[in-house]
Amino acid sequence: MSAAHRVVYPGKVFTIAFARDHEGAYPAEDFFNQLPIADKAKLVNLFRILGDHGKHSNPEKFGDLENGLYEFKSFQIRMPYAHAQYEKGLLLITHGFRKKKDKTPPSEIAKAWRILHEDADARKVCIITDQKKRKRP
Repeated sequence: MSAAHRVVYPGKVFTIAFARDHEGAYPAEDFFNQLPIADKAKLVNLFRILGDHGKHSNPEKFGDLENGLYEFKSFQIRMPYAHAQYEKGLLLITHGFRKKKDKTPPSEIAKAWRILHEDADARKVCIITDQKKRKRP
């Protein structure tokens, strides 16, 4: 695993890490670090469930945003994530936000994809979304 990954939970099935944006920042880590301890503990428990068991059965805690994008859910707190297509067993959390409406805003989904692409670009790899290869600049 690249030294650039900031691992939040090294599970038995999946390693869960924060994705890096084009500026070298880790938006999910920044969001996570500003949360109260009780909220951090709830999220770490979700990381543990997915990281150690590799599956989940609670749609109240794990959301499917479609096209390979998912989210950890703790009340109004959301942290989108996806499987790193360039490294087996790695899940990347893109960022975090507080959801105020029923559905995840399209702007947050777009932000998650942008960060995933920036993370892949920083590692000089391509990722596939919607069954189409992303072209390199």
